[in-house]
Amino acid sequence: MSFRKSLVLSGLAALSLAGCAKDGDFDSSGGIAVTRSSCPAVAVPVYTGDVTLFNPATSRDASAIDVVASLTNMRTNCADQGEDIVASGSFDVQATRTSTSGARRVEIPYFVTVVQGGRAVVSKRINTVVLDFADGQARASGHGTAAGFINKAAATLPADIQEKLTRKRKAGDMDAAIDPLADPEVKAAVQRASFELLVGFQLTEAQLQYNATR
Repeated sequence: MSFRKSLVLSGLAALSLAGCAKDGDFDSSGGIAVTRSSCPAVAVPVYTGDVTLFNPATSRDASAIDVVASLTNMRTNCADQGEDIVASGSFDVQATRTSTSGARRVEIPYFVTVVQGGRAVVSKRINTVVLDFADGQARASGHGTAAGFINKAAATLPADIQEKLTRKRKAGDMDAAIDPLADPEVKAAVQRASFELLVGFQLTEAQLQYNATR
């Protein structure tokens, strides 16, 4: 089921939204048609797509690197379920280890968070991805899933805001060259109705600092 609604912006105004679809086509009024989706954008926050395990755990020397894992191949889906929008996804984790001696299982936690308006956390869950290294093998792969529920009404722009965004403007109109998002009320409403599904490794403070500074 599609959750997309077309918005027409005057002049060359551009609407930057999480979940935007194909846009850039000029409509008959001279505005630009932009497609906004109620489905959330799915992203891996910066510095959380990789994790490095050390042995000993407190060391940060290259010689102490034990396991390195990366989150990749994110696949997403969005579906209507009653009053909610269900965003789901799956991804792979590719890992390497330094010592290949013996079979070994490594479990790495990851988070799935729904964020509204770029800052308000709606929900957060912690899951675990399992990596099984065979004896003598340096590489292993795992699989993870993610899902988040978003209230459909919260992800829908109010009728008056939609009218301000989609109203066709003619050349010569006082607001013909004004970006509707320059209106603080419109900008705030669009932000409130925008959601993200964020997925990444649940890192310790030390692990996050390592990723940010390496």
